[in-house]
Amino acid sequence: MSDYIVSARKYRPGTFASVVGQSHVTQTLKSAILMNQLAHAFLFSGPRGVGKTTCARILAKAINCLNLQEDGEPCNNCESCNAYNEGKSFNIHELDAASNNSVDDIRNLIEQTRYVPASGGRSVYIIDEVHMLSQAAFNAFLKTLEEPPPHVLFILATTEKHKILPTILSRCQKFDFRRIRVDDIAGHLEYISKEENVDYEYAALQQIALKADGALRDALSIYDQLVSYTSQKLTFEHVLENLNILDYEFYFRAVDMIQQQNHSQLLLDLDAIISKGFEAKDFIVGLTEHFRNLLICQSPETVKLLETSENVKQKYLEQSAQMPPTFLLNAFNLCAESERQTKIATHPRLAVELALVKLAHLASAIRVAQAPVAEKKNP
Repeated sequence: MSDYIVSARKYRPGTFASVVGQSHVTQTLKSAILMNQLAHAFLFSGPRGVGKTTCARILAKAINCLNLQEDGEPCNNCESCNAYNEGKSFNIHELDAASNNSVDDIRNLIEQTRYVPASGGRSVYIIDEVHMLSQAAFNAFLKTLEEPPPHVLFILATTEKHKILPTILSRCQKFDFRRIRVDDIAGHLEYISKEENVDYEYAALQQIALKADGALRDALSIYDQLVSYTSQKLTFEHVLENLNILDYEFYFRAVDMIQQQNHSQLLLDLDAIISKGFEAKDFIVGLTEHFRNLLICQSPETVKLLETSENVKQKYLEQSAQMPPTFLLNAFNLCAESERQTKIATHPRLAVELALVKLAHLASAIRVAQAPVAEKKNP
């Protein structure tokens, strides 16, 4: 039997300090533990794969730690911490509300809360995907959630906070988890690569982070898949090939052709992209995002919104400087409209080709539209 463990489990954080990208949550929890001002119920909400359940487990472990560190971290060495790490703790209980969402399931949980832990400490109940509870189950849970026994603490986790009853929300201390920044995910992947002796290109890690869309768990799943595919040698080209992503160079080249008003080459490039197995609509979606990135590079205040590597960021800045904001805004709108058309068009390729021809002659169209205005100002 294989001893292989996926990265999401092998490198799951065991302390607050090792949680990636959620310092606003972890610092508050540690302070509450040290000041002994813990609420009786917490609600952790946010996108998938950002650390909600992980933080719930660390909090539960810290509350019962027999040798709590001065900074509020669990020691991970005492009897209580070891019992939890080995899955043998009687003080920490986890319930998946997606499959245990009935009134009877909640009544069984409430019955369990009456028993004081034999080993001391507090009983912590982690209820994952709590929004999946039925209306009747929520109602049955209300009274216990508001006034639980003194030895009980509830931690509710959800990806869909808006589905939870306001009466439940009002009884919890709420923490909103953020999508994790691309650089933070890439940095964590770099740490794992060094630990696992994986040869990597940092641009490849950044591309994985971009694909994960703020979810570290998704990034780790993609990372494991690609490391297996590339035999421990992770390159940018391999990532693009395996994830079926168009290289950003296609978009830089497309904008160069648009500036040269070379619609023929644009159509030929689109055909070459389609021959590689991509859809025309995939290209226009990427080109829309490319023009968005060029737009935000027009102002020093918004450049920070560009999530990519430094060398690619420099290319965006250079290309953006060559075009006026009016042109970029019109190009962005044209691409966005074409993207909408491809969703309903019988022949999406024709819609994209029409958009490319319009883009190639957009500068001329803008000059013609502005000419009468200039004549009026200078009779």
